[in-house]
Amino acid sequence: MAQDPTRKQTASVGTDPSLEEEIRRRAYALYEQRGREEGHDIDDWLHAEAELTAQSIKAAA
Repeated sequence: MAQDPTRKQTASVGTDPSLEEEIRRRAYALYEQRGREEGHDIDDWLHAEAELTAQSIKAAA
């Protein structure tokens, strides 16, 4: 059974807790979009992090 990334503990240093929660939720959405195929949790996390970081940068500009 796949591990739910929304419950994943991370060791992110300096990450805003609310941003980390958004990343967690987006990563889980990516996992579900792929049909809950296991083995891509790190890819999903990094993809979600990149998406949300880019959105934050655009919003700040």
